[in-house]
Amino acid sequence: MAVHIRLWKMLLIVWLIPMTLSGGSCKGDAPLVKRIDASLKRAGRFLVKQQSPDGAWRSKTYGCFKDGPSLTPQVLSALFFLPQTGKAAKVSYRKGASYLVEMIGSDGRVKDGPHGLMFPALTASSASRVVVLHEQTTATRRAQAAWLKYLCARRLSRALGWQGSDPEFGGWGFALAVPRKPASGRPKEIFFESNMVATIFALGAVRSAKVALKDPMYGEILTFVERCQNFADDPQQADVRFDDGGFFFIPGDAAQNKAGIAGTDAKGRERYHSYGTMTADGLRALIRCGLPRNHPRVIAAKKWLEMNFSVKNQPGTFAPDREVLRGATYYYWCWAIGHAFVGVEEREIETKNGRVAWAEALAEELLQRQQPNGSWQNKFTDAKEDDPLVATSFAAAALALCRQSITGEDKRLAPKPAF
Repeated sequence: MAVHIRLWKMLLIVWLIPMTLSGGSCKGDAPLVKRIDASLKRAGRFLVKQQSPDGAWRSKTYGCFKDGPSLTPQVLSALFFLPQTGKAAKVSYRKGASYLVEMIGSDGRVKDGPHGLMFPALTASSASRVVVLHEQTTATRRAQAAWLKYLCARRLSRALGWQGSDPEFGGWGFALAVPRKPASGRPKEIFFESNMVATIFALGAVRSAKVALKDPMYGEILTFVERCQNFADDPQQADVRFDDGGFFFIPGDAAQNKAGIAGTDAKGRERYHSYGTMTADGLRALIRCGLPRNHPRVIAAKKWLEMNFSVKNQPGTFAPDREVLRGATYYYWCWAIGHAFVGVEEREIETKNGRVAWAEALAEELLQRQQPNGSWQNKFTDAKEDDPLVATSFAAAALALCRQSITGEDKRLAPKPAF
């Protein structure tokens, strides 16, 4: 009898383990998870239907997104983590990944065309990750290496003439060409400067490629990231009017910081408002550069996000003439904050209004905003989220992150892949 009981216990354990790992136990709010699954299935089907015959995704709204390479990696980044879509996602993903693999020439270089890519850093960052997600082959690993090399060649590093004293040093920007430091007195290329968006995308690629943290590049990247944080390493030097722990987009450029100018500090420096998207990116960037979670900068950024958390709008203080920009990157905000809280393994956060289960709250808002055809679309145009391909890629990925946090089915707190 005892033998039979032990055997039954062993069989029960064997049965329960895969159920737990696959989400079969459905921890959390089961009805909400069911609604999320239905939503993600519709989103995946929408994305699959928008794919071009050659495997790429092209915008029907903006000319700059009609080329193929600009949107394809972003869509694939979301589609891979939508298992609810079924076999269609698998077929679509492999077709899209093949499109990016085929952009690598026989010489091992990216074939970026006679005029280059529209968004070199962003495209290369995501492409280097997604080409190896569905399968690890000689061709996909070769493609990953090529895309990563293309990306790293565009970092504003010493190799391109930049020095640690340069505000632009260490990160990535939106330059169309390799951003070499121009000779003194010569004009700089437009949008060549490092910024937080390009840098967090690039860091994702570098970490995905398992570049060791001992690589000196991380220290250089961190130099730039810290310059975008409203924070003083010496508390005695902090200006409480501005040093709130949040982040902004770029140093020294009021026009490109969406929230605008906050004022002038005690040292006569122009300061910029902290805002949601950049603080979520900044928190992840600090951790990806190797700072521990108990580092004062990490703690300050995390506290800013918790105290300013909102599912309705991007949080932060926006200058009156910039208030119209608050909602322009709403779906990017959802995507960024989802990654940030998953990255620090937070299930509940301490907000101004008490403890909040962020994933449940964000999921409910995203579910309400989904269109009947499975897409999402922003009414604001500044960040091009009125293009359903742009908004849906961010929203679906954010919702998948919410589901992962709610169910807790993967202790690594990374989205469950579709295949």
